[in-house]
Amino acid sequence: MRILGIDPGLRRTGFGVIEAQGSSLTYVASGTIVVPTELPLSERLKVILDNVREVVGLYTPDQAAIEQVFVNANPQSTLLLGQARGAALCALADKNLLVMEYTALQIKKTTVGRGHAAKEQVQMMVQHLLRLDGAPAPDAADALACAICHAHHYPLTSRLGIQLEQASATPRLRGGRLIS
Repeated sequence: MRILGIDPGLRRTGFGVIEAQGSSLTYVASGTIVVPTELPLSERLKVILDNVREVVGLYTPDQAAIEQVFVNANPQSTLLLGQARGAALCALADKNLLVMEYTALQIKKTTVGRGHAAKEQVQMMVQHLLRLDGAPAPDAADALACAICHAHHYPLTSRLGIQLEQASATPRLRGGRLIS
């Protein structure tokens, strides 16, 4: 399974592509989409949209994972980050990819083993897990960590999802009445 990880940002959006076969992970590509800050907001969002579409077209992932927006102390920053994330999500949806969302805490806990790990620790663990010669750039490392998180979580959640779908399709009794 080829997984695209996205670390959204209005100035820099990181992307990382890995191959996952069982517990084996292989690095494919990574990089940073640098968004010119002098552009109006709508054009900056279009840069993210177009570039994520291009990455999807170039690396043809089977699935994607994206970091969820955290609530910042500054509501304006949170709103802008959410818009950048929305542009990336639209690009992924436009390519009909299954997209899973993970919090920064989940990503760091899965990759480093600590939910409050520093960026440098994430970079070092991504380098180690993917057997890279050097540490990837911070935004690319975060995106690769997101893809790694998905590679670890998806096998279980997909099995649970199937079981939950089957369970919800099975009629149950509640209060003496048959419900479905």
